[in-house]
Parts: sequence; structure tokens; C-alpha cells
Amino acid sequence: MKQKAYAGAGVDIDLGNKVKAALPQLLASTHRPGVLGKVGGFGGLFALDLRRYRQPVLVSSVDGVGTKLKLAFALDRHDTIGQDLVNHCVNDIAVLGAEPLFFLDYLGTGKLQPRVFRAILKGFALACAQNHCALIGGETAQMPGFYQPGEYDLSGTIVGVVEKSRIVDGKAIRPGDRVVGLASSGLHTNGYSLARKIFFEQLKLKPGSRLPELRNSIGAELLKVHVSYGMLIRKLLDKFNPPDPPPRGAPPAIKGLAHITGGGFVDNIPRVLPRNCDVVIRKGSWETLPIFELIRARGRVPEPELYQVFNMGIGMTLIVAPEKAEAILKFTRAQGQRAWVIGEVTKGHGQARIQ
Repeated sequence: MKQKAYAGAGVDIDLGNKVKAALPQLLASTHRPGVLGKVGGFGGLFALDLRRYRQPVLVSSVDGVGTKLKLAFALDRHDTIGQDLVNHCVNDIAVLGAEPLFFLDYLGTGKLQPRVFRAILKGFALACAQNHCALIGGETAQMPGFYQPGEYDLSGTIVGVVEKSRIVDGKAIRPGDRVVGLASSGLHTNGYSLARKIFFEQLKLKPGSRLPELRNSIGAELLKVHVSYGMLIRKLLDKFNPPDPPPRGAPPAIKGLAHITGGGFVDNIPRVLPRNCDVVIRKGSWETLPIFELIRARGRVPEPELYQVFNMGIGMTLIVAPEKAEAILKFTRAQGQRAWVIGEVTKGHGQARIQ
């Protein structure tokens, strides 16, 4: 059969359709109440159950994976990248108290490779199912000549919902409140441009190189999946910020949440602080992962910059009432999540300081 002209130009529509034919079965695992229509439409349909809310507020976020993709290319491992993207987006709306409803992905590549496509989509589906979030649609673009051979880019959009009266907005934060830090699995999805420069340019390592400080190869360590805190945060809010209104004037137990992504502690925590409050983070109050000790020791990065680029082993922070800090810590650890009290709120000007 004669090759079609568009395929000859690098865009194989028939291959794309063949690869996508298995999508309905894959996406079935992410189905949740509210999903309407079928996979492959011009738009995804979702019917919000308004009976569950008095004043529902939709919450949305969009993000990418960044240069962590370079590790996926180098190791030819693509099943974790989709999980990273979904979990990152879930965390970004969880800090407002939102439950994820549905997720849409975008994949751009020069030439569609069925094996790689299936691995990425399996990662999306797995993470969506784990977060009770429907994978409702997406877009795959073949753009020959636009990407390097074997490379691609990903982005994702998430939409969730929160009851207006239960939005976690940081307005109740006061001096004396405590900061609870939740452990990360590693770099998550930020700081990879600097980490790759340190390990692969300065130290001349390969993704498969092993270091005595790590149980993995450096590549496997850097590909660890970004932790989703969404389900845990919903449990915490249900227990400590219940829907029944507290006594008049009583503040919530959990007052603010910050996802520690690009910008580290220094740039992310201030996003939830009142103007008259600072947060002081106490170095040494949590168990730092070996990967960060390696970056510190071998990268020769000034310490203040480390806490602005990397999460340093803390992927999420909760600002909580001081009298509830121990109970929240105990509950969190009982869910299998490592956590510590890592700082406190002081009078200030809306900044995060590392001491």
C-alpha cells in the first residue's frame, strides 16, 4: 500500500488512531460518578453533583513535568512521568481543600512511539485512579521537526471542587501557629535543571551510576514519583476542619497549606501567609534524604539557594493551630506518612525564613 502523504511528512494519523484505540479500556479504571459521554469527543463531559454542595467552587490548575523528562528519555522509562504530572496537579488544588474531579493531558512529540505512549498513559491512568480523579480527555500532537528524536513534552490540567465555606485560604494564620512538614520522596518535579548540571555535568556521572550514599542508581533516584498528598489532606480536613461550623470566632485547626514545588520553602509558603506573618523553618527538624545531602555536599550550592530551589525532603507544609499540632502529627503518621513539626509562624511581613 502506498504511504499517505501526511505520513510521509512525519505525521501518521492511522498509527495515532490505532494507538488510541485502546484508550477506552485504559481510562475505564479512572471512571468516577459525573463522567458523561465517551472518550475521543471534542470535549470531556462531567456533571457535578450539586446535591453534595451548598456553594460549590471549582478549582483548576495546569502544570508540566519540566526537565525531569530528560531523565525519562535517558533511562527510556516513561511509566512514572504521567504519575508525576497527575500527583503534582492534585497537590496544587489540594492546598485549597479541593477534591479532584477530572484531569486532561497534553502530549506533544515529533514521532508517536506506541510503546512510549502506552507507558505514559498507564502512568496517567494509575495516578488518576489512585486519586479518584477521572482521566476525561486529552490531546496528542505529532509535530515532526519540532522535538528532538525520542523526546516529547507533557502538560496537564486538573479541575476540582471545594465547598466555599471550607476553602483553606490562610486568612486565619496567626503568630504562634505551627508548621507541619510532610516528607517528600525526593526532588518530586522541581530543581532538575540544577540537579542534572551537578550530577551529569560537574560530577560526570551517568544515569546508571551508583553512589555509596544511595540504594539506587542516580537516575532511578531522580525518577522517584512525586508523592500525592491529596487523599491524606482530605482525611485531615474531614477530621480536623469538619463541615459543621466551629463555635463563633473559633479558628480552623488547619489554617493553610503550601505545596513545596519550584521556589522551595522561600517562594511557596508566603503564597498562603497574611501580610503581617512570617514563617520560620527550623533546619534539622526533619530527616533529610540522602539525595539532598549529596546535592549539598557535592554541588557546592549556597545553602539559602538550596531551600529556594529544592523541597529538601518536605513536599507539603500545613500551618496549624498550636494546640492541634501533635494530634495532626499523630494522625498523619498513622496514615503511613512521615511528618514533623518543622517551624512556626511569627510576626513579620509575609516571608519564609530558614534558620
